[in-house]
Amino acid sequence: MTADIPSLGITAELRAALQTLARTPELLLALDFDGTMSPLVDRAQDARPLPRSAAALAAFAALPRTTTALVSGRALASLRLVATPPQRTLLVGSHGAETWLGPDSPAVSLTAEQESALETARAAVAREISRIPGTLAENKPAGVVLHYRLAEEAAARAGVERLMAELTHTPSLHLSHGKMVLEISVINANKGQSLALLRQENGATAIFFAGDDVTDEHAFAALRPGDLGIKVGPGNTQAQFRIAAPASLPDVLELLLAERTAYLSP
Repeated sequence: MTADIPSLGITAELRAALQTLARTPELLLALDFDGTMSPLVDRAQDARPLPRSAAALAAFAALPRTTTALVSGRALASLRLVATPPQRTLLVGSHGAETWLGPDSPAVSLTAEQESALETARAAVAREISRIPGTLAENKPAGVVLHYRLAEEAAARAGVERLMAELTHTPSLHLSHGKMVLEISVINANKGQSLALLRQENGATAIFFAGDDVTDEHAFAALRPGDLGIKVGPGNTQAQFRIAAPASLPDVLELLLAERTAYLSP
């Protein structure tokens, strides 16, 4: 992992990288949602993509030899509700536990052991929510998330520690940390695996990926030479480039879109 670097806008180096990326034969443009296309909000249901980012995604989705995808920690149903993605955009939810590649994509199917482990996790999270004001649970088809952005810091930290102690060694459960959340899933998946799947499915010759959270580092680590990763906001990262905030993303997308459109024009 590279050391923390200052937030940057569109530097000459980033501009050149975007111009090169735009000329790849088959481009996969993949974006995280919360904290990337949308600013982080207190209530997950209130999140919406910034208008210019949403417009750029729609324009990319209409281009030939270009595949768009949203790769999110949200459950697919929640992602569809808040992101309203273009019809052709592929979707990855629950950090890779859910994948939609088209109408024939199967729903998540759990074993009896996984179902039992998930009930254990949901019960444990429910106990912490009853103890700690400002916390809430987000249920997903293959997991449950403890959100503690609005909780008192010391109480939330103690709750997370209790859950970690209780559930870390439970068979079939996989725990990971995000921004003010504890993710618990019965499917061991991550965004890096999801990008690899999308690359294979669509024959992408290069990938653009932008994300803001620690869970996006799996995706940055999966990028290859010729791909381009952008970290949104502060924190250590393996991405090659950084922008300050979701409000900076439209400038990047619009530049790449202009270059890609020009490349594909007759």
